[in-house]
Amino acid sequence: MSESDSRIPLWRQLQAVAAVLAAIRQGVSGTAALEGVQASLRPGVQALVYQVLRSLGRAEALRRLLAPRKPPVAVDALLCTALALIWDEAAAPYESFTLVNQAVEAAKRTAAIRAQAGFVNGCLRRFLRERHDLVARTQTDPVACWNHPTWWIERVRRDHPQAWQAVLQANNRQAPMTLRVNVQKTTVEAYLRRLHEAGIDAWRNGDTGVTLAAPLPVSALPGFSAGGVSVQDAAAQLAAPLLLQGLSGRSDLRVLDACAAPGGKTAHLLELAAGEVTALEIDPVRAERIGQTLQRLGLHASVLVADAGQPAAWWDGQPFDAILLDAPCTASGIVRRHPDVRWLRRESDVEQLAAIQARLLATLWPLLKAGGRLLYCTCSVFKAEGEQQIQTFLAHNTQARLLPSPGHLLPHFAARDGAVPDNQDSDHDGFYYALLEKRAA
Repeated sequence: MSESDSRIPLWRQLQAVAAVLAAIRQGVSGTAALEGVQASLRPGVQALVYQVLRSLGRAEALRRLLAPRKPPVAVDALLCTALALIWDEAAAPYESFTLVNQAVEAAKRTAAIRAQAGFVNGCLRRFLRERHDLVARTQTDPVACWNHPTWWIERVRRDHPQAWQAVLQANNRQAPMTLRVNVQKTTVEAYLRRLHEAGIDAWRNGDTGVTLAAPLPVSALPGFSAGGVSVQDAAAQLAAPLLLQGLSGRSDLRVLDACAAPGGKTAHLLELAAGEVTALEIDPVRAERIGQTLQRLGLHASVLVADAGQPAAWWDGQPFDAILLDAPCTASGIVRRHPDVRWLRRESDVEQLAAIQARLLATLWPLLKAGGRLLYCTCSVFKAEGEQQIQTFLAHNTQARLLPSPGHLLPHFAARDGAVPDNQDSDHDGFYYALLEKRAA
């Protein structure tokens, strides 16, 4: 917690956390909900919101025991906020009694629920008295134990029967901050030395990645403003080198990044290879972020606000040597980084997004040269958005050949246990990669 956070009354933060939780329950993304929080409160509130979301299943189960009749929306959000933060004493950000006192104070100072402050106090005081028994009674509830919706747990268990528990456990950990070193400007080894000279603990993560021991504002990163590094997870850093392998020596390369915002993969493609890159993004606001990313790095691409699924509106008729399709998906692989995703998604979203992915594959494939390559990827661990999607595509496209590809990368947390940092396993989000080559007709 920063010094400025320490001067903000905890009850004010809890008020804001409960409001964000209520918004997420209404279908608002965590990012959008947090944007509505007062700037001075936002850093502390975000940290608490993320902790609440990672224990929300447990908190809801405990609330049902304490108050079987669901309270009004705002009261329930505040109760679940407090329960998520206090249920596990070892992980609580403050002493339990402090959290309870401040949650009650938050209720008293919130006009809409002031009359329910006594109810909030009674529920939370009872929890403190009966903590052991109440937590034990929730141990048979899978949602409470894994803090994911039932349908999500069942799908991960079906898709990854040998690893489902590890996937769910990884999702409930805080993701590290990983950087991609711009190899046009420096090397991983040189940048690590620069970090260590600045007193920043970090280690290598993959070919171009560096993971920080603790997250930092980008303004505190040596060389960030000059384009020396970018923030990008280690799994996402695999996309550009996978697509370009065997192609990067050509100066006339035509590459399409079909769903490009916020521009990290577009930039990585340009850092690794010369040639012409077209970056598409359907959302004008998100497309602006691509331009901002490239400007900081001193790179150039043709950025178009366009729908990748409607090439007649933007394609010049010249086929591409390489296409990157980072398709819209459930984001089930980046839950540790966006813990609201699991509570926002519905099971029906998987099939709806899989249909969009299939249409994009079918639409973009004809835009690829014979001998060219298309890299299909999603930040999802669900096989319907990965392995099954590609198996179906290959069955209907005899020109397509699957090249050696990572397939499903499951979220992995590399614990630091005293080992030499450079020898640690990669720490990364969940992703799926399939590299397809187009045979001559």
